[in-house]
Amino acid sequence: MSRTLRTLGTPPNAWMVDAETADISRPALPSRPINLLTDTKTLILDLEKSVFVVVDMQNDFCHADGWLAHIGVDVSPAREAIAPIKYLLPILRDAKVPILWLNWGNRPDLLNISAGLRHVYNPTGEGVGLTDPLPKNQAPVLTKNSWAAAVVEELDQKPDDIYVDKYRMSGFWDTPLDSILRNLGKTTLFFGGVNADQCVLATLQDANFLGYDCVLLRDCTATTSPDYCFQATVYNVNQCFGFVSDSTFLTRALT
Repeated sequence: MSRTLRTLGTPPNAWMVDAETADISRPALPSRPINLLTDTKTLILDLEKSVFVVVDMQNDFCHADGWLAHIGVDVSPAREAIAPIKYLLPILRDAKVPILWLNWGNRPDLLNISAGLRHVYNPTGEGVGLTDPLPKNQAPVLTKNSWAAAVVEELDQKPDDIYVDKYRMSGFWDTPLDSILRNLGKTTLFFGGVNADQCVLATLQDANFLGYDCVLLRDCTATTSPDYCFQATVYNVNQCFGFVSDSTFLTRALT
């Protein structure tokens, strides 16, 4: 008599089980290869193993009423990444490539944030730092579920997107990011977001150190730092940590 095994887990890291049997063979998902032009080589990569990691495209970093603008930073360079990301999101979704929003979203009590990390956001101890209310709208700075930590409204989010809160420049420290990616069988990470030379680069570097294949999408990435910081980021990614391409080349490869 035939039996119906039920899926337990998230493919490709899933078992098929019933009361008598556990099929732990984990059959591979069908490969979907594409060719992508980058600065240094043509990549052959598998869309089935790919994910788009969007880093810190949040009000505090990209909105005129956010934290960066409050401390006097011109956020218009950060906003340059919005249009390319917005253009790319539906194309990737149509290609069944998951969108992973990696956002700085602190606990309100900051119990996992060291003094050194808090110093970056409030070096005098007298200013508006992490979880403090912004003067314009009282939103607590980079606090989970607040307006300040939310993705900018121009970028369309979907219920089946993946969300990971981070608490450091790198999204891999003290977060489930690595476990989620490995559980989903994702090995190729497309990167976009802000700031290129800070949170994007730190996360990309750690991804490289952990064995992931990294592709920085140049036009989907921006920074409020001086331009030489962006140039150095692109150079170092090409030289040491992965590959650099853009949304135009990726769109061509997908279509």
